[in-house]
Amino acid sequence: MTHCLNFQSSPTNRREYLSQLACGFGGVALAGLAAERGYADVAGAPVLPATHHAPKAKNIIFLYMDGGPSQMDLFDPKPRLTKEHGEPMKMKVQATQFDNNGKIMKSPWEFTQHGESGLPFSSLIPHIASKADDLCVIRSMTSAFSEHTNANYFLHTGHGLQGRPSMGAWVSYGLGTECQNLPGFLVLNGGLIPPGGVDCFHNGFLPATHQGSILKSQKMPISDLEPAPGPLAAQKRKLDLLKQLDQAASNRAGRPDALESAIANYELAFRMQTTVPQLVDLATESEATQKLYGLDSDFAPTRVYARQCLLARRLVESGVRFIELTCPGVGVDRWDQHGGLKNGHELNCKAVDQPIAALLTDLKSRGLLDQTLVVFAGEFGRTPQAQGADGRDHNPFGYTVWMAGGGVKGGMSYGQTDEYGYYAIDKKLEIHDLHATMLWLMGIDHTRLTVRFGGRDMRLTDVFGHVVHDVIA
Repeated sequence: MTHCLNFQSSPTNRREYLSQLACGFGGVALAGLAAERGYADVAGAPVLPATHHAPKAKNIIFLYMDGGPSQMDLFDPKPRLTKEHGEPMKMKVQATQFDNNGKIMKSPWEFTQHGESGLPFSSLIPHIASKADDLCVIRSMTSAFSEHTNANYFLHTGHGLQGRPSMGAWVSYGLGTECQNLPGFLVLNGGLIPPGGVDCFHNGFLPATHQGSILKSQKMPISDLEPAPGPLAAQKRKLDLLKQLDQAASNRAGRPDALESAIANYELAFRMQTTVPQLVDLATESEATQKLYGLDSDFAPTRVYARQCLLARRLVESGVRFIELTCPGVGVDRWDQHGGLKNGHELNCKAVDQPIAALLTDLKSRGLLDQTLVVFAGEFGRTPQAQGADGRDHNPFGYTVWMAGGGVKGGMSYGQTDEYGYYAIDKKLEIHDLHATMLWLMGIDHTRLTVRFGGRDMRLTDVFGHVVHDVIA
């Protein structure tokens, strides 16, 4: 049987190509920012896309708190809960996730004021409390979803269903990267991928090169990172030949996104083989720095999160635009304490409290906090009434997030919940407002960072959101 030599099968689409490269080094590299969108080599210096206005921040570190920390047990003290502990709720409440609502439950922990600002913090987080004057505590955040998966998509992508680009992908797409040897959007996986999976870090309809690359909490954070046996020059010649062959195939196929992204990622993969091992070698840090973060802690999850936070600082120094940290496993169900609130929140706080405070201290001492926006947020908060005997259900109607550095006012609180800590009643904010403000601090007008898709201009904030100028210095 003969075949027409001019016949060519239809090119593999992007999703098929990604699925084929899902394992090993190629899959990790393909998730990174390999395309040199932000680069135009002029006299050896990178030329980055112009921002819409002067940026306050150059990098974002997103401290994602998986499961929903309890606002009234960490950041938003409610004396009425103590006064009415064990009594029925005296206000109308919404149906909760499990709708197993008991009586009012006071916080098991005491609150005290900290810093010159006098912001109150729970005794659960003494290290974070010591940074009170650097924090902007937003107590009036709301979400449109009360279930983990949809709420995670909403927090990460501004949309409650999977398939949209993550905020990290939008930042990478809008600003490019300052580092040619690392992806522009990195996820440091402490062990817990959010409900909703890696689609929380997806590129969606943006080019595949803007998807988040995941680094594992191991000595070698990327599979197949070690160079192949033999001299690097020989490997480089092989990659150059592969690039030529792939580029010819891509040109014939009309330069589809999947092929273009894969070709660029071969180049990034080669550079990462020398960059990443040096980056993750924390032994080069001083003993004092390692101790500051808690790398010597007797609690293993603290050591895991300390490594992530210290690596996040090093990534900022390397020019990575957007860095997300996921939580380590502590032996309970994330921050999602439907029961055993006291034990669960104590374990989670023990894991993250010291490393987060150390990150803020370290960034500030190096002059990096002013240019680095640090955001602490879960997908929703918790209810003031008990679930069962000693738990709290999901509450998207009024909860707390905080920001620090990157042009944000420190030592202040914004917004307010009611006396029970259930509903946001003053300066109510939505996730779209948080996204709009984060982009504005990076020099991006959220209404102008758009991509034409599905017949309309799409953006991270959809058709919503406003910049919260009151929290900006």
